Amino acid sequence: MKFRVFARACAVAVAAFSVQAGAVPITFTGSSGSLAASVSFDIVGGQLQVILKNTSAADILVPVDVLTAVFFNIVGNPTLTRVSGISGGSTYLGATNVSAAGTVIGGEWAYLSGLSQYGANSGISSSGLGIFGPADLFPGSNLSGPASPAGVQYGLASAGDNQLTGNAAILGNELTRNFDTFLLGGLPAGFSLSSIASVTFQYGTSLDEGHFGGGGGGTGTAIPEPGTLAVLGLGLLALGVSRRRRS
Repeated sequence: MKFRVFARACAVAVAAFSVQAGAVPITFTGSSGSLAASVSFDIVGGQLQVILKNTSAADILVPVDVLTAVFFNIVGNPTLTRVSGISGGSTYLGATNVSAAGTVIGGEWAYLSGLSQYGANSGISSSGLGIFGPADLFPGSNLSGPASPAGVQYGLASAGDNQLTGNAAILGNELTRNFDTFLLGGLPAGFSLSSIASVTFQYGTSLDEGHFGGGGGGTGTAIPEPGTLAVLGLGLLALGVSRRRRS
């Protein structure tokens, strides 16, 4: 009897997963040569949380090694509000550490919707790329360079970057190591993470420089969070055992 109750509970969990699949945090990953990146989307406190990460272990030597933007498509093309941008790693200028993780970097990153780039209508970027301007910045102070998204300033370097190496454009600009977290508000009623697709990772300071991922530069991979996979696997295992016991 106890086992039947357990199996029934797991079946309910599986059914709930099927219904709530659109609300499960998802991560898109991509790579090209030594470049690698990921972006995860979640709904936190009624806002869209976007974590952009440079997952490469390679050294950053030139601007095209720096992850500067992510483009993604949202069904319905909603115009979201810019809430915050926070560094997940330290920021530095060459060998000098400028600030620690948790620094507000909103004044160096922009968000814009209504785009038509790589099959995407939305984007977050630290570089202008001929698309983003001063009016598109997240809240925060201008930390380096012009009061506009431009160049590689505060772009994402890899966790394996050697701060002592790189050309003048790398050593002369402040970079952020590893990842940044952004919050976007104003989600429409009934918003689902399943409406996000066509992710493309952009590198450097021009659209004709390196990019890959979904919607024009390759295929992005969407990965459910491990906890969700565990629940689903447990439910399927219980259902399988239940069927064998009946046999």
